[in-house]
Amino acid sequence: MDSKLEEFAKGHEAFKTVKFNQNKERFKSLVEKGQNPKALFIGCSDSRVMPAMITGSRPGDLFIIRNIGNFVAPFKPDADYHATASAIEYAVSVLEISDIIVCGHSNCGAIAALYKDIEQTQENIHTVKWLELGAAAKKIALLSHKDRPKEELLNYTEKISVIHQLDNLLTYPAVKKRVDEGKLFLHGWHYDLQNGTIEYYDDEDYEFKTLCKNEETRS
Repeated sequence: MDSKLEEFAKGHEAFKTVKFNQNKERFKSLVEKGQNPKALFIGCSDSRVMPAMITGSRPGDLFIIRNIGNFVAPFKPDADYHATASAIEYAVSVLEISDIIVCGHSNCGAIAALYKDIEQTQENIHTVKWLELGAAAKKIALLSHKDRPKEELLNYTEKISVIHQLDNLLTYPAVKKRVDEGKLFLHGWHYDLQNGTIEYYDDEDYEFKTLCKNEETRS
């Protein structure tokens, strides 16, 4: 077995002998009663972002979708394969979740790639196409942050992209219907890898604010 996989095997052994045993009844309940997650979490595939860890959630709390850039493609009524779209539909229409969180993050490779001239090949054809979902955020960011330092430009683009993905969610009939009925709520988050802070988008003040009340008090 590969040395890296051996680490995972040891980690699984530790989970099975400690954490699983400590939460045996909860896991049993999840099997018997099925899942009833509190929220749908749409996050980036970046290995440094751990949804359960940064939210302190337990098994069964989050229904998670992860993809490159935490993008949401607009609703498209065809019979093609749409992984993110099908998961959104399942979470909303079948699991009847009450909240959807779109969580971007700092130092996002997908957002940085928007500012690179990437040549399309047979090996990256789907990736290049997928990155088009960040084009609108890039366009807006360049209008106000073009002359800012690169780090500020990328950080701003990450946040604008989150807002854009929330708009794309509203193109889904099931999402729009439940939002209009007051049964579903959409949230835009941005997670900072360096300091562990999560900011949320306040659509009344049109700005990102610290999610943790204690941090607001300290600042």
